Amino acid sequence: MTAHMDHLADHGGNHGHGHDHHDDDDGAGHGTLKSYVTGFVLAAILTAIPFWLVMDGVFATSRTTALVILAFAVVQIVVHIVYFLHMDTKSESGWNMLALIFTLVLVVITLSGSIWIMYHLNSNMMPMSTHDMRNMP
Repeated sequence: MTAHMDHLADHGGNHGHGHDHHDDDDGAGHGTLKSYVTGFVLAAILTAIPFWLVMDGVFATSRTTALVILAFAVVQIVVHIVYFLHMDTKSESGWNMLALIFTLVLVVITLSGSIWIMYHLNSNMMPMSTHDMRNMP
């Protein structure tokens, strides 16, 4: 019984109650009100600008508009990762960032490979036009 009491005294007696407070610094930044407000303002601006670009038809071609919106989306992803998820090179000794980079590489490979395959399937399997049929031997 005394061994159990010593164990409780060493750990504050908070087992199983969800009140353990560890002062372990895993390197992950915990947000302050200022950082959350900064993240929110940046996210709102990065949402409003693409909305304005589309509604006012700022660019002549839809391709340019899409590329600019894609760039704003990438910047907004970074804002969310930094200000809301608190991921940086210091969090979890860099393992979070390494996992994120690995995930992004897999997503890019999957998306680019899928688009490449669909493009080639479309160009190689579409029925021939009447012009192509007239030129056949």
